[in-house]
Amino acid sequence: MIADALSLLFTLENLIYMNAGLLLGMIFGAIPGLTVLLCIVVFLPFTYTLDPVSSFLFLLGMYCAGSYGGSISAILIRTPGTPHATATMLDGYPLKEKGQARKALHIALSASTFGGVFSAFALLLFAPQVAKLSEYLKSPDYFLICLTGLTIVAFVSGKSIMKGIISCAIGLFIAMIGLDPISGTTRYIFNNINLYSGFDLTCALIGLFALSEVLKKGKNEKMKDAAVKDDRSWKISKSEYKRMAPASILAAFIGLFVGIIPGTGASEASFLSYSAAKNISKHPEEFGHGSIEAVAAAETANNAVTGATLIPLLTLGIPGDACVAVLLGALMINNLTPGSSLFIENGEITYAILIGLILINIFMYIQGRALTSTFAKALKIPMSILTPVIVVFCFAGSFSVNSSLFDLFSAVFFSILSYILIKFNYPIVPILLGLVLADTIEENFRRSLLLSGGSYSIFFESAASKILIVVFALSLVLIVRARKRGEKSDEKC
Repeated sequence: MIADALSLLFTLENLIYMNAGLLLGMIFGAIPGLTVLLCIVVFLPFTYTLDPVSSFLFLLGMYCAGSYGGSISAILIRTPGTPHATATMLDGYPLKEKGQARKALHIALSASTFGGVFSAFALLLFAPQVAKLSEYLKSPDYFLICLTGLTIVAFVSGKSIMKGIISCAIGLFIAMIGLDPISGTTRYIFNNINLYSGFDLTCALIGLFALSEVLKKGKNEKMKDAAVKDDRSWKISKSEYKRMAPASILAAFIGLFVGIIPGTGASEASFLSYSAAKNISKHPEEFGHGSIEAVAAAETANNAVTGATLIPLLTLGIPGDACVAVLLGALMINNLTPGSSLFIENGEITYAILIGLILINIFMYIQGRALTSTFAKALKIPMSILTPVIVVFCFAGSFSVNSSLFDLFSAVFFSILSYILIKFNYPIVPILLGLVLADTIEENFRRSLLLSGGSYSIFFESAASKILIVVFALSLVLIVRARKRGEKSDEKC
């Protein structure tokens, strides 16, 4: 199987697409106002004509490179390109002010590569084992797993728990439009033939995240000086590598464990790693003033999350964040079902993707070393130029799905919906997860009731179900307690 996977992976087409994805991901991650999620959503329709391995490697390249790309603007202009690069900014920009911009970028790139490769090997090692456990899960268990992941994300998204739940419900409702998956009857289509199959997921994603982002941030912002000085001291010495090693190794494990948990992400991992690195450092006084350990820890954690989030995605079908939810959509588009069947029925494709993630991180290092100065120049492109280009890509992608004007109008509708919800502080990520997980939740819930003759006791029968219910309850209690503590600390401030 591994030999077949390698033959699928090592093709010229795959190498080109993964490097193209890396290039796009770094650019979108580096430019404030653009996001990795925006990049993945915009280019998702263009993967429809690709084979599963090429399309997934293309998207994974964007996902991994975007995590590193955010550090470029964070270090050079003190503006994180991605939210999780904020921890990198705390010490990366002071290093730039000391005339060590290239060293800071090199540290960020090396740490990102280490974190990415570490998590890629962890994915290759643990994902098949977790997938074997999924063989013992039944419909009630899958329903509880998806419900737990969906609820956690709804609770942690935004400042209001109620608004997160409402956003989640909106996503579930929109996903119900079309044909009933069990009976085949129509629901909420209002005699519109275009709604028989519901709203297309890609068009919904483009509207919710890409076009709405243009409406929200389509301004011509002035950038600070992003020049990369040709400082002589940019190379990292052996003593500096030794100094950064403990912080990076600790951050890699933190990023791995945080990434596995649905509802968390790179931002939490980077700040946890930053704090942990400060606690074990022999020079904690340097943190906040240009510590190389701080930059290494934050960037290692950022990219250690990327492979970790794919473990629950590929084995259980649970996306940990918005980007991974889009990747789940990409799996479904290619008729790949997460779980044990993915490793048994599509083993060659799956292992080609897992091994390809290691290659992606290696190529990311090569591209970063060669193109960092070019990415710095891209920061100066005004949004007045980028905005129309992004809009054209969005409309082209929406139309290319089914060559239908209805899909264009759908994307516009979702962009207006997203813009209005954001104005009223409703989170958008729960809507996305509701759209992606709705079919799995509904089918497993109704199938469970059919098997039990309508009795809800089926959700409490197996040992796995009981464990999942306990995990679900504990998650809710911990989240609510954490939110209350946060509110009290805000009141004191």
